Amino acid sequence: MSLPEPVAGRTAVVTGASSGIGSAIARELASRGHHVTLVARRAEKLQELASEISASGGQAEVLPTDLADRNARAALHGRIVNLGVTPDILVNNAGLSTLGAIAASDPDAEMNMIEVDAVAVADLCSRFVPGMVERHRGAILNVASTGAFQPLPGQAGYGACKAFVLSYTQSLYGELLGTGVTATVLCPGPVHTGFGEAAGFSKEDAEAALPPVMWVDVKDVARAGVEGLDKGQMIVIPGVANRAAALLSRFVPNRLLVPMLARQHPALRR
Repeated sequence: MSLPEPVAGRTAVVTGASSGIGSAIARELASRGHHVTLVARRAEKLQELASEISASGGQAEVLPTDLADRNARAALHGRIVNLGVTPDILVNNAGLSTLGAIAASDPDAEMNMIEVDAVAVADLCSRFVPGMVERHRGAILNVASTGAFQPLPGQAGYGACKAFVLSYTQSLYGELLGTGVTATVLCPGPVHTGFGEAAGFSKEDAEAALPPVMWVDVKDVARAGVEGLDKGQMIVIPGVANRAAALLSRFVPNRLLVPMLARQHPALRR
């Protein structure tokens, strides 16, 4: 199963495209000839990326959208169609994380994270997949994390959201077999994108908590995700060390793993 052909009148929709993995995936798709529709809250960042893609010979549209807003999400598919393009590829990359113990959490921040990281993924898939199945072509790339493979004390809500994305996408993959549409979940490990800093990590704490061998360049993550989508893979984990860690987490009992993870997490150190 390969990506739909990058022909006129079709587009690849990338959420969270204003920075980090999202912008890298948008560049990777554009470099392969795909028209891209860039979705995120920060219009100025999206426009900068669109201008960069256009200067390199690609085509990009900008649709500023707050994916925490259910009405805005509901309107997104129609806005894309109104551009005169058909969404053949959907990349659900938008995401954020809170940081710290649940006992000290902000309920509004937690619900906002769950809305963007989990609910928006299911919402957009429910709106975009039917048309893809009807056309017998399409590809979904949902971005999770290696944090999806085990509990994540210190980022409990984030880990749970990514576990949802992992399970949801695997089920979607199974449902789409034989339809001409494919679904892939990208599970990156640590990447220097500014994501951790936005959540409240210092760069030093993040690097101290995770060994250098686990860090993967954002361009390599984007390339692995798009190549995995093109090959019809169900799960893509960039980096040998991250694949090994994900596999190991399945065999270590949680009664041993969870206390170790809690001790190591910078937000829970006392």
